[in-house]
Amino acid sequence: MTTRHHTKLVHEGNYAAEVDVYLIEDNTGWSPYISLEDAYKLDDVRDALRRRDVKSASRSARVFSLTPVAV
Repeated sequence: MTTRHHTKLVHEGNYAAEVDVYLIEDNTGWSPYISLEDAYKLDDVRDALRRRDVKSASRSARVFSLTPVAV
């Protein structure tokens, strides 16, 4: 079993966040997958962005504000 670093993007409303997780690779058909702890981290960041709580989301991720571009 090996692990490798990966950045997952979470988008919610006018915010996006980069969350660092580790992908776990093994010889099963479910590979690659993330740990339960990393899954909870993604959920926590998504929930914080839904509440517009950027401070909480910033504890586990790099948070960006999205601005629409008029064409």
